Amino acid sequence: MKKALLISKSEKSAASLSELLRSEMYVQISVAHTADTAYELVNDEEFDLICINAPLENESGIELSSAFAEKTRACVVIIVPLRNADEVNDILMEQGVLVIAKPINKHLFHHFLQFTECFKTRMLKVTEENEKLRHMVDDIKIIDRAKFLLITCLNMSESQAHRYLEKQAMDLRISKLQVAKQVIQTYEN
Repeated sequence: MKKALLISKSEKSAASLSELLRSEMYVQISVAHTADTAYELVNDEEFDLICINAPLENESGIELSSAFAEKTRACVVIIVPLRNADEVNDILMEQGVLVIAKPINKHLFHHFLQFTECFKTRMLKVTEENEKLRHMVDDIKIIDRAKFLLITCLNMSESQAHRYLEKQAMDLRISKLQVAKQVIQTYEN
């Protein structure tokens, strides 16, 4: 179920943009008319898309879109008047915010949203891969700490400590990480 947050000061614009989002299979569409309300909604739930129809009541929408791009996993789109589109794009490009110029062309809007979904899918894969790598690094740190303890407490060489962890893991039929955690628990207490 695709969820979108639509931020627009105008009820009429919000209604027409909601209709466009529904045609793009966004099932749950939350509407905010102020930045404060939008922040509250973002703090309470996660959205696939955050669409800002700029300008807002008390701000341009640039700061808001930048904040959401930084703090959420949502695709962030800002819709601005044509005369400001290039300038806003220059400001927000590095944050990964997609800038769409008014008036909105339905066909282009469809392709822009497809692009954001494609981009989000790729970013999620990269994030997932980064998470795996982070776990691997954390595991290596734990194993290295156990080796260090074996070297300092039992006067083993590095290769002996490495072999000890591997042999224990094989003999006990547990992972080398689990053996390392047991070594740390034994020799650090």
